[in-house]
Amino acid sequence: MDVGGNGGGSAVNNKQRAMIPNKSRGEFTRNLRKDSEGFSESPDLEFDYADTDKWSAELSELYSYTEGPEFALNRKCFEDEFREHVSDKKWTELDAAQHRAHAMRLLDGLEVIAREKRLKVARAILYMAQGTFGECTCELEVQHWMRYNIFLLLDVGTFSALVELLNMEIDNSAACSSAVRKPAISLADSTDLRVLLNIMYLMVETIQQDDPADKPEWRVIRETFRSELGSPLFNNEPISVLLLLWKSILFTLGGFEQLQSLKVQRRQQLGLPPLPEDSIRVVRSMRAASPPASASDLIEQQQKRARREHKALIKQDNLDAFNEKDPYKADDAREDEEDNDDNDNAIETETFPIERDEVMPPPIPHPPSERVSFPKGLPWAPKVSDTDTVVGLPRPIHESIKTLKQHKYVSIAEIQITKEEEFQKTPLSGGEEELEMCATELLYQGILPSLPQYMIALLKILLAAAPTSKAKTDSINILADVLPEEMPTTVLQSMKLGVDVNRHKEIIVKAISAILLLLLKHFKLNHIYQFEYMAQHLVFANCIPLILKFFNQNIMSYITAKNSISVLDFPYCVVHELPELTAESLEAGDNNQFCWRNLFSCINLLRILNKLTKWKHSRTMMLVVFKSAPILKRALKVKQAMMQLYVLKLLKVQTKYLGRQWRKSNMKTMSAIYQKVRHRLNDDWAYGNDLDARPWDFQAEECALRANIDGSTVGATTRATSVLGQRVDLPEDFQMNYDLWLEREVFSKPISWRNCFSDTFF
Repeated sequence: MDVGGNGGGSAVNNKQRAMIPNKSRGEFTRNLRKDSEGFSESPDLEFDYADTDKWSAELSELYSYTEGPEFALNRKCFEDEFREHVSDKKWTELDAAQHRAHAMRLLDGLEVIAREKRLKVARAILYMAQGTFGECTCELEVQHWMRYNIFLLLDVGTFSALVELLNMEIDNSAACSSAVRKPAISLADSTDLRVLLNIMYLMVETIQQDDPADKPEWRVIRETFRSELGSPLFNNEPISVLLLLWKSILFTLGGFEQLQSLKVQRRQQLGLPPLPEDSIRVVRSMRAASPPASASDLIEQQQKRARREHKALIKQDNLDAFNEKDPYKADDAREDEEDNDDNDNAIETETFPIERDEVMPPPIPHPPSERVSFPKGLPWAPKVSDTDTVVGLPRPIHESIKTLKQHKYVSIAEIQITKEEEFQKTPLSGGEEELEMCATELLYQGILPSLPQYMIALLKILLAAAPTSKAKTDSINILADVLPEEMPTTVLQSMKLGVDVNRHKEIIVKAISAILLLLLKHFKLNHIYQFEYMAQHLVFANCIPLILKFFNQNIMSYITAKNSISVLDFPYCVVHELPELTAESLEAGDNNQFCWRNLFSCINLLRILNKLTKWKHSRTMMLVVFKSAPILKRALKVKQAMMQLYVLKLLKVQTKYLGRQWRKSNMKTMSAIYQKVRHRLNDDWAYGNDLDARPWDFQAEECALRANIDGSTVGATTRATSVLGQRVDLPEDFQMNYDLWLEREVFSKPISWRNCFSDTFF
């Protein structure tokens, strides 16, 4: 795919072409043509876009490599408690009753006052959540005991106790102030918080994994935990770690498949036709487009340019007008010649009004009284009383209307906006809007008072984790959970820490991108103005330029980054003997074709950018002003269909603002947009040239949107901004003396109705 006039690929100039023998020049060109048609040696990236990566990968990304020594410490804390209260038997040798008794004993240990004792018990519980790996021989065995132990811990009420301890740690201002006074914050400063959050993350991540072999009681526990996690009990204080926040949202609200089923149910409730398709499933079957600008494309362009010089000259204005009708014409010169011939004939047969006046003789003058004026059409303009019936229209019109109605799509958002407009017109007779108190609604009500601050905080962390960001003194410290107490002293330790830091940043980007995308999609399905409220605060916090800044890098290098040390990943590192690490093994990384989490993050960020700018003219103009086209075109070099689709969507909405020359220079990209992106009737994305028709007034458009949001129900049980929609409970004494109040305040006072009407209507 050509992604620009000077896109990637090796150019072959005249001097290089002359060095190729004549016999092999044709074969050379054919090979290059194969490369440009998608038969290059670089295959499509076999990437399966889903809610999360494999369970083992999600478990390993919880821990930084610096935390490696703590695995043995957790094991020691558990074994000390186990030997003191149970026996010398192994955990795997006890029965279910003994397991439950010891789990409750550890739970009681979390209520002690001494912090050191409480931390030791918490580490013992963490070791249970980690699968009591000291008694396991392989990774599958660790995962089996993780699942068993976590369901046991949840059944005895461990998660609620952890939430209470987490709130205590959040309120611990002394620990925060002491850490701030240190010259450098390290891993040791967050020990208490990390132990609690690690247990909670392992519980959420493990329980949300649906296994057909689960016991019936486990399924009951799973559904009960899902409802409790989404209830106000746990949403009063938002969980303050990214991975746990992401997995909590994913578990309570649902992932992409659950979103699709919820959308189908909601459309059925509103009486709308079913969805035509699932966009994610459709794009999974698509193939990626060919790489940008190969040498054969440049050679063919030069040959076509040479052939065009021998064509007959045509009036330039007319040529531009007719060429703009179909920018997707084949590049073959013979087709161009045929089209131009047809255009010439059309111009000759249908003369323009000015030319007709020149060849016609001047009219014979007549006196004004003798001139007869005939109407050009019927004397009366037609009136239409019904736009639904098609009586009297020709049959082709019937077929066109049938096709139009067949493909008409009404979104849930349009129904919701229409209902809001009707309520604004008749607030008294509209009544209270029925709101389903689902997990999404409860979450929105919980975070609504502080939603702007949450969006700013997430974007600040995302900015600090972006590869293109430079370290600043006022930026958020995101490396406190990676840096050890003692800085590395050898080259090997420095290399290991460098890999750990880069990996840590990638995991942060992965978590934040997934959080924002899930929240936007669930809020949009729940109520369109909840989505608009969150989206507007993201835009005000400069989310659009931040995402563009993220993609303004060598995106192929980011996709194929090797910031991982597989032998140090959990649970591999706790059941195998660790080999001696060398500089060569650290540089080699894994053998994967790409990094799953980085490609996942890129697609999420592109989807967020699409959601923020879709149908918003002023935000689309922000893409143009920030010169996003060359940044997005470089992202097309990644041969993955889903990522290319969302890049092409962002390019499509701004093509008519980039100018005619840009479209001519990027016809391959325009063709890719035409082939892969959904189109709508009357869509002028490829032809629009009148830029002055819609001026860019960002402030006016956003203020109008905010007015609609403020005048609607944004998650509250009653209208947040409408006094008429609020229920007022009157005191009992007022109700008892209501008749006296009417007599004194209403009936006994004279009212000048004439003045009331004149003040109101005149």
